[in-house]
Amino acid sequence: MTFHSILFNTNSVQKETAAQPGFFTDLNLDQVIEAITAPKQEYNLKPFFYTPLRDVETIRYRHEVMRDMENDTLMALTNAFAEKMAIVRRYLAMLEKLDYNYHKKGWFLEAVLVYCEAVTGLARDLDEALLKSRGLLAFHKYIANYVRLPEFQMLLAEAQAVKTGLSELQYSVIIQPGKFSVRKYDGETDYTVEIENVFEKFKQGVVKDYRVKLAEGSGMNHIEAKILEFVARLYPDQFAALDRFCVAHSQFMDETLRIFDREIQFYIACLKFIAPLKRKELKFCYPQVSATGREVFAFEAFDLALARALLSAQKPVVCNDFYLQGLERIIVVSGPNQGGKTTFARMFGQLHYLAALGCPVPGREVRLSLFDRIFTHFEQEEDIHNLRGKLQDDLVRVHHILAHATPDSILILNEIFASTTLEDAVFLSKEIMADVMELDLRCVWVTFIDELSTLSEKTISMVSTVVPENPTLRTFKIIRQPADGLAYALSIAQKHRLTYRQIKERINP
Repeated sequence: MTFHSILFNTNSVQKETAAQPGFFTDLNLDQVIEAITAPKQEYNLKPFFYTPLRDVETIRYRHEVMRDMENDTLMALTNAFAEKMAIVRRYLAMLEKLDYNYHKKGWFLEAVLVYCEAVTGLARDLDEALLKSRGLLAFHKYIANYVRLPEFQMLLAEAQAVKTGLSELQYSVIIQPGKFSVRKYDGETDYTVEIENVFEKFKQGVVKDYRVKLAEGSGMNHIEAKILEFVARLYPDQFAALDRFCVAHSQFMDETLRIFDREIQFYIACLKFIAPLKRKELKFCYPQVSATGREVFAFEAFDLALARALLSAQKPVVCNDFYLQGLERIIVVSGPNQGGKTTFARMFGQLHYLAALGCPVPGREVRLSLFDRIFTHFEQEEDIHNLRGKLQDDLVRVHHILAHATPDSILILNEIFASTTLEDAVFLSKEIMADVMELDLRCVWVTFIDELSTLSEKTISMVSTVVPENPTLRTFKIIRQPADGLAYALSIAQKHRLTYRQIKERINP
């Protein structure tokens, strides 16, 4: 009876990464992952999202599970299991805060009973579920076998027997001024009904109910603890059974089920995050993923972080397409400022990273290839501590990237060398482009230097567009077409009232 993981197929388990990747902030992936994991803080899911996969088969394994989890019934029963397991953890954590021996052991018994209920309930529910994924089918087999194990059956039977024994105890508390005593219940008459009948005749119309509902809590004061101590003396056999049970089953939770309870939250968190976006008719798909292919495409894709913000503000989301085929490796994005170029670059990086996690990606149809590392170069504030100017800092950062990149890496550059002259920017950009092409990197390069898009058969041009009738209005559509700088120049000229028409109007008002 073996089951490895609901996140990793056989023998492919990866060590979790605790630190956030450096490029997350540039791509706004920090915002995306924070939003996904925020409702599930107790599970510490972020390390799963910091650990991209390099194995196509494991990505397909996750796709299968994710598709199964899209079923509302399966999602509901999995959530029911998770809620019970959360109660178990809460009870066990509470034990450290309690002061009295049998109080602790009572809550331990309750934790075991809830655990058994959670496990047997999930096993029963999975018997009726329509499972297709290798991961959930293997887990179903595991838990079905687990609940039939003699060890689990003994745990359940003993817990129920101890609980029954304790629940049948009856005792009386005799309260006297400054003291109390506890004795076994001896059939004393309950005078409650008789007293109510006596006073019933004095009742006139509707009367106020002065009874107070006592608050129920998990704590116990010293008086209650003393009563419990006396009860334990009166019924030593039942409490001895509780003692033996707690010692025998101190490690009652199955480690595989504990790991499953955490790992399944990866799928639940992802699907919960994208659900409101899908309800707004934004498309998500399971990407085709290749370990070696260089041809990639995405249709109706979008920046996930921006889409979430726009929908919260009830604004429309603009989708874009791209493709690289044959020898093409580098997308050079140009066009007017504030036209969506940086958003496009972020979208490219987000798609690749989310695909490497085995998540659904934003887009109608997407094909991508795996990477070893993602490198980004976005504008940063100058750091007075490194004593470098803006240009020198750009060069140092790019040099570091090119020294560590491989043909399997992804590079995203956003408006580098903006601090120097056009002549120097063109020269430096061409030198870096030559290195990028030699490494055969997949790259998105946002730039104002149009000629970079025609340097080689490895480069293609994509341009952010404007409304033809009004160049100051952005469409936020990035289309594949030759860069000519016209839209950019016209937009800037109009912004500063330097178009031919505007100048002529000023000369001849």
